[in-house]
Amino acid sequence: MTAPPPHLQESQAPVLRRRLLGAAILMVGIYGAGTVGYYVLGGGRWPIGDCAYMTVISLTTVGYGEVLSDIHQIPHARLFTALLLIMGSVIALYSISVLTTFLVEGEFLNLRRKRRMRKELDRMSGHVIVCGAGRTGSHVANELWRSKWPLVLIDTDEDALERIRANRPGIAYLLDDATDDRTLLAAGIKRAHGVVAALADDKDNLYVVVTARDTNPDLRIVTKAVDHRAGHKLRVAGADSVVTVNQIGGLRLASEMIRPKVVTFLDTMMRDEDKNLRFEEIAIPKGSSVANKPLAESDIRRERNLLIVAVGVPGQSFTYSPGPSFILREGMTLILLGETAAVARLRQSPAFQPSDGGQGEHKPSER
Repeated sequence: MTAPPPHLQESQAPVLRRRLLGAAILMVGIYGAGTVGYYVLGGGRWPIGDCAYMTVISLTTVGYGEVLSDIHQIPHARLFTALLLIMGSVIALYSISVLTTFLVEGEFLNLRRKRRMRKELDRMSGHVIVCGAGRTGSHVANELWRSKWPLVLIDTDEDALERIRANRPGIAYLLDDATDDRTLLAAGIKRAHGVVAALADDKDNLYVVVTARDTNPDLRIVTKAVDHRAGHKLRVAGADSVVTVNQIGGLRLASEMIRPKVVTFLDTMMRDEDKNLRFEEIAIPKGSSVANKPLAESDIRRERNLLIVAVGVPGQSFTYSPGPSFILREGMTLILLGETAAVARLRQSPAFQPSDGGQGEHKPSER
């Protein structure tokens, strides 16, 4: 028989625990009823210990015989024993069934899965923590997954988490409250690259931003704002960037009206599962071998098959479509267009590894 999917196993765990508790109560009840029944039938002539022993050997069917003296002379005693054996057998079979289900489909697998997830989270570093698996958070998680960034997804809605994981296997998650400090610590916030606060309520996002900034000052924090008036408060609380949902929606509507082909191109590019093209950014670290060299001498265009759309110069504006003679400098940010796998390989190349040995920018892994 095919095992139920993980989200069904987890959702059944409380029910299985209640059934297991009920089975235990029934077992205790039938043994207690047997002991009291024999004691009452005997009119108190048999010690309570002997009555309990008679109940045990009857229900366990060990076959030691009747240990209570003259029990065959007590009216209805053997009828009581027969009913006790039938009821005890039924309860025992039910208890074994519940226990087996509990171990195979319920808490046992759930505990193993949580233990594996905890170990995985303890090993993660440079990842992105996405708080919220709703309509906004699900899109964030999907894009990070496509871009080969490790992430941890946090939400209290088990069904929402499983809907995302069903199509994006391997995403680490926590079924917990993202506004709880302990949850963020369990998600490895001290080792994370950044946090995305995509909860439905601006107050919850504000709490996540404050907690994240206080726990790890080096994090990049991006948050969603439902009300545009919350944007300022979120920035003051420590958010590096605030995305106002209504504003983004308005810009998209305007773009659909006046530049539909551009929007179609970008949407097609984002949904293309084969090529998986993305605009990406990579900073040139201190001591990089490509620093102080013309763009033509790097292998970014020729060997990496990546298009450099622009270069961000610290303290200045962008240089668009830089030519072959453009000199690359430390601290510049390359804006690239290419396949995510090629970008991941470039990030992992020695030229873009931090020379200070620190954690630096995370390098998304290839899948």
